[in-house]
Amino acid sequence: MKRTLIILFAALFTGFVFCQENPLWLRRPAISPDGKTILFTYKGDIYSVPSSGGNATPMTMSESYEFAPVWSHDGKMIAFASDRYGNFDVFVMPAGGGEAKRLTFHSNREVPSSFTADDKNILFSAYRQDPVSNAQFPIPLMSELYSVPVNGGHVTQVLPIPAMDATVNSTGDKIIYHDLKGYESEWRKHHTSSVTRDIWVYDLKTKKYKQLTTFKGEDRNPVFDKNDNDYYYLSEQNGSFNVYKSSLSDPDKNTALTHFKKNPVRFLTASRNN
Repeated sequence: MKRTLIILFAALFTGFVFCQENPLWLRRPAISPDGKTILFTYKGDIYSVPSSGGNATPMTMSESYEFAPVWSHDGKMIAFASDRYGNFDVFVMPAGGGEAKRLTFHSNREVPSSFTADDKNILFSAYRQDPVSNAQFPIPLMSELYSVPVNGGHVTQVLPIPAMDATVNSTGDKIIYHDLKGYESEWRKHHTSSVTRDIWVYDLKTKKYKQLTTFKGEDRNPVFDKNDNDYYYLSEQNGSFNVYKSSLSDPDKNTALTHFKKNPVRFLTASRNN
């Protein structure tokens, strides 16, 4: 009986090791500003791995679900979403590991997308309360964009619209994001409809919005080039999602940088050297 139990345990352990060495559904990769490290989500925890390859190290390890890791621009901090207190809140922790600090306390889901240019605040999506001048009513689908200090404190509404995957330029005066016009599964492929996502930029100085893409299918997940004029994004223009490059000065002109045919590119991030 004892021998049987030992063999069974060995078989289970071997299966566990095999699963860990061949993981599937690694999501939300985020490359560090210096390009040396990648954060990703796997089975509800955040891991860190060298971009050159190597062993992945858990940054979080708990019964709660953590996802959506975001790097600060100086590479010293990461923000993420966790449901360790019931709903998803925004947390921040040292990039080298350590204790995570809870920054938001609302009863609804909140997910970070970027640090501000000076790394003093974190941008996140949530549905809290629209201004009375806005016809939109706050519901889980149609969120708003907020900011919270990295040291904790008062939450400020930045935009009263669903500015998804919002990131900022190096001077912090422009926010680039993709919109959300209505319900459609983010995992659906190749669809065209009135609710497909487009890329927009918001100028914080002039308080003006500008639509950058008009493709009838999906455009999403934009990030600025270090020159603050060019930007990269994901688009289904040629079938599957691929990485494209365009510019604020000439958004009608874009160039495909990847050419995958079967499987889509997901979760675009960029290091300081693009």
